[in-house]
Amino acid sequence: MPPPFLIVMIKVSILTLSDKGSKGEREDASGPAIEKMLKKIDAEVVSYDILPDEKALIKKKLISLCNKADLILTTGGTGVSPRDVTPEATREIIKYEIPGLAEAMRLKGLKKTPFAMISRAVAGVRGKTLIVNLPGSPAAVKENLSVILSCLPHAIEKIKGSQKECARSFKKS
Repeated sequence: MPPPFLIVMIKVSILTLSDKGSKGEREDASGPAIEKMLKKIDAEVVSYDILPDEKALIKKKLISLCNKADLILTTGGTGVSPRDVTPEATREIIKYEIPGLAEAMRLKGLKKTPFAMISRAVAGVRGKTLIVNLPGSPAAVKENLSVILSCLPHAIEKIKGSQKECARSFKKS
């Protein structure tokens, strides 16, 4: 039996934030893109929802998802449009941010487009759940998630309380 801190299967909730998507006026392609990429790590999608860009609804949903997920991946609402409120909703419910995740995603995006610098994506922790905001376009979701995907299992393990050492061993030449 593995030690209690070792996560065997990461439980993931996907939350798409889109006014048009929530009304059925646009098919969500970003949520399915996330789900497909999660197959590269030991992850199980436990919920998938689409909500309009309403801060109060987003906050309420994020809080409820924290009770059943180790990781919440949001998609949409990270830009600078007046209806883009995902970062504000996330910041209002997390205990602390993990800025390196969002910084790494923006850095990768800048290699393709200068518009990456106006992304306001946030990553942070509430309780024992990691929340990461991803952009709304399927291409940007794939690009951003690919940058952070490999470190998510370790981050979640640490958030859950693992005492496992993080340091790497370096050999001197």
